[in-house]
Amino acid sequence: MFHRRLTDEDKRELCSWRYAGEYAVYNLPSYEELLESRSGFMDPEQEAGYLAFLVDGLLTGFVHIMETPAQVLIGIGVRPELCGMGYGSRILNEACELIHRRFPAKPIVLVVRTWNLRAIRCYQRAGFRIDGPPYEMAVPDGRAEFFKMKKDSVPRF
Repeated sequence: MFHRRLTDEDKRELCSWRYAGEYAVYNLPSYEELLESRSGFMDPEQEAGYLAFLVDGLLTGFVHIMETPAQVLIGIGVRPELCGMGYGSRILNEACELIHRRFPAKPIVLVVRTWNLRAIRCYQRAGFRIDGPPYEMAVPDGRAEFFKMKKDSVPRF
């Protein structure tokens, strides 16, 4: 697995990914809409925190890494047709290694919708654990319930 910063071509491709059924909540707006809104990986202030992950040249997934004073937040996306095949855990493991090297004392945190059992299992395989009760958060189409999941930093010697 190889990682690098997102290219413009990657951004266009990510905007074309379409998840089916209840997972459609993860579909991104069009490239042009994101560019106009300057949000997500189109925001110049956030762009450097995004990494593409490739397997044999295929864009397999991406992560968004955001440092805060107390922790490092991570978000992940996996190519729709590759979900449930172990790529998410591989991407998370590699991203966590990068984070541990850069921010050795900080825990890594992510949020996941409570109904997304496939993602929760993936995150648990990568060493994350649910941290506290579910909570509601505003999302583009209203409100949704989430779990916070945490992976403690383990310095490597």
